[in-house]
Amino acid sequence: METGRIGVFICHCGTNIAGKISIEKLMDFARTLPFVDAVRDNKYTCSELGQSAIQDVIRERNLTHVVVAACSPSMHEKTFRNTIEKAGLNRYMLSICNLREMNTWVTEDNEVSLFKAKKLLAAAVRRVVTQKPLEEEKLPVTSRVVIVGAGIAGIEASLQLANADKEVVLVEREPSIGGQMARFDKTFPTLDCAACILTPKMVDVGQHPNITLMTYSEIEEVTGVPGKYDVKIRKKARSIDEVTCTGCGICEEECPIKKIPSEFYVGLKYRKAVYKPFPQAVPQYPVIDRKNCTYFLKGKCRICEKECPAGSIDFEQEDTFINVEAGALILATGFEPFDPVNIPHYHYGEYDNVFRAIEMETILNSSGPTGGDFFLRKDGKFTNSKPKSVGIIHCVGSRDENYNPYCSRVCCMYSLKYAHLIKERTDATIYQFYIDIRAFGKGYEEFYDRLQKECVIFIRGKPGKIIKTEQSGQEKLIVQVEDSLTQTPLHFPLDAVILSTALVSRPDAHEVANKFGIGCGSESFFRELHPKLAPVSTQVDGVFLAGACQGPKDIPDTVAQGAAAAAGALSLLSRGYIVNEPTIASIDEDLCSNCKMCISVCPYDAIAEDTEKKVAVLTASKCKGCGLCVSICPSGSIEQAYYSDDAILAEIKGIIETGKLKG
Repeated sequence: METGRIGVFICHCGTNIAGKISIEKLMDFARTLPFVDAVRDNKYTCSELGQSAIQDVIRERNLTHVVVAACSPSMHEKTFRNTIEKAGLNRYMLSICNLREMNTWVTEDNEVSLFKAKKLLAAAVRRVVTQKPLEEEKLPVTSRVVIVGAGIAGIEASLQLANADKEVVLVEREPSIGGQMARFDKTFPTLDCAACILTPKMVDVGQHPNITLMTYSEIEEVTGVPGKYDVKIRKKARSIDEVTCTGCGICEEECPIKKIPSEFYVGLKYRKAVYKPFPQAVPQYPVIDRKNCTYFLKGKCRICEKECPAGSIDFEQEDTFINVEAGALILATGFEPFDPVNIPHYHYGEYDNVFRAIEMETILNSSGPTGGDFFLRKDGKFTNSKPKSVGIIHCVGSRDENYNPYCSRVCCMYSLKYAHLIKERTDATIYQFYIDIRAFGKGYEEFYDRLQKECVIFIRGKPGKIIKTEQSGQEKLIVQVEDSLTQTPLHFPLDAVILSTALVSRPDAHEVANKFGIGCGSESFFRELHPKLAPVSTQVDGVFLAGACQGPKDIPDTVAQGAAAAAGALSLLSRGYIVNEPTIASIDEDLCSNCKMCISVCPYDAIAEDTEKKVAVLTASKCKGCGLCVSICPSGSIEQAYYSDDAILAEIKGIIETGKLKG
C-alpha cells in the first residue's frame, strides 16, 4: 500500500477560484483525505510569498508529496516543481489539481463547483502517492544553429547569433536572400526605403565570418536528437562555380533568352535564362535556369560559357548533399500572399487593371517593370496612361469565413501606404473600401490620420462585385458596395482596383513541419509551444520559430521575433545541454509482441524495431511523453513514467470515492 506525508496547498487565484467555491470547506475536505498531513491556502500560491510558504511547510512537516490546487499545469507546473525541489523534495513528487480551467471557469453553480473541486482534489491526492522520484537526463548540445529561410526574420536571427560568436548555417531556397521584404519599395508608417534598410543587413549576412550562407538550397531531412540534430541539405546546381564567379554580370548580359517571367517580380517583368533575381541580390553570383536554358533543352548555345571572363560556367554541375550537425534549428520560412483568383467576383486575372497587393509592391518599386510609376494595363501590357481613380479593397481573403477567418494584421496599413504612394505618383482619387481600420502599431494611427488629411476617401463596406464596362470610350471597373455606415448601395467607376490580400501559410507548410517534428495550426501556420508564454518555441526542444511562418505579422514584430528566436537558441547553446524530462515511455521487451503499432503512431520517430530481437525499442532522447504508444499497445508492454496505470487508476478511485452528486 502506498503511503506518504502529503501537503495540500489551495490557491484562491484572486477571485478566479475563491469567487466560485468556499476555500474553507475545500480545506476541511482535504484534511479528511488519506495521507494528508498539512493543508494550507494562499491568495496567490504562485507568488514568491506563496512559494516560500510551501517550502516552509515541506521542511516543518517533513512532507514526502505535494498537491497544489490552483490553475492549469501548463501555466505553473514547472514553477511548483522548482519550488519543492528547492525545499529538498524530488521535483516529480508533485501533483497539480486544476481548479480554475477545469472547474471554476466553466461551472456556473457554486455548489456544483465545490463538489467538482472535491473530486479533483481527491483524485490528485490519491494519484500523488503513486508517483516515484525521477531524474532528469542532460543531453549535450552542438554549438551550431541551422536557420531555414532568409527573409528579414532569418536574417535578423542569423546576425544576432553570429554576432554572439555562434556558428550559423543559413539556408534559403531562392537564389538570393531577402524574402518578401526585398520586393517592397517603402515600409509603413515611416515610408523608409525598404532596400535601404534591408540591403545592409543582407550584405552583413553575406560577409559575416560566422555565417555559412547556402542559397538555392533546401532541407532534405532532419534526423538526430534534440541538441544534436543531423540536417541534410540539398544544394541545387546553379551551373555557376561560386568560388571563381566575380558577379560581373557579363553572362547575364550576353544570354539570348530574354522573355522568361521573373519570379521575383511576380511575372510583371522578364528575366533571362542566366539571372540574378534583383539588382541588390546576395550573393551576387547568378544562377542558370535549366528549364529554359537552350543548352539544357537542345544541347546548343553556351554563349555564357564563352563570354565568362572567370570561366565560372559549369554545365556539368550537379546537386550536392551536405550534412550539418546543429544544436538548434530556427524556422523562418515566411508566408505566401493569398491568391485572389479564388474569389471569382473580383475577376483577378481576367480584368487587366485588377491588381493584387504583391503586384503593387513590384510596380511601385523603382526596379520594377514601370520604374516605380503606376500605369494602366491593356491586353496584359502596361500603357503610358496613369489612373485617375483607384479603389483599394481591404481584407481580400482575410476576415472571411469562406477563405481565412483571421485578420492578416498588415493589410490595412499597406493599403494606406499604397494610397499615399499612388497619390504621390499619379494624383489619382483614391477610395479605400474597408471593414475596420486596424492601425495597431507604433505610429500607425498617426499614419492613418495623415492619409485622411491627404483627401483619401474611406468607404466602410466590403465590395460584393467588380464589373468591367466602358464609359466615353474608356474601360472602367464598376465597384459595387454598400456603405455600412449609411446603409446605402453605391457604385464607383474606377480606372484600377487593388486587392489587399491576406497573408497565408506556405503551401508546403505541413511537409516542412513534418520534417522538423512540429505541428501546424488550423490555418497551417507553424504551431508555437504557447501563444503568450512561448511564442517562438515549439513542442520540440531546440526548434524555434521566427516571423510570419508562425502567423501574420508586420516587419517590426518579425524582426523582434527573429531576435527572440536567436535568444532562445543562444540560451540553449550557451548552457551546453538540453534537459530531457523523465516523464517518457519505456518498453518491456519481454512483453512486446513486435506488432509495430507503436512505431506507426509515434509522432517523434522515437520508436523503431530491433530486427535482431524482434521487439520495439525506444530512443529516450526523442520521446516527448505524449502517451500515444502507451494507449495503442495491445500487449501492455509500454508504460509512461509519471503517468503509470497505477497513477491513472488512483485518480479514478479518488473521484469515485468522493461520491455522486445528488439532485
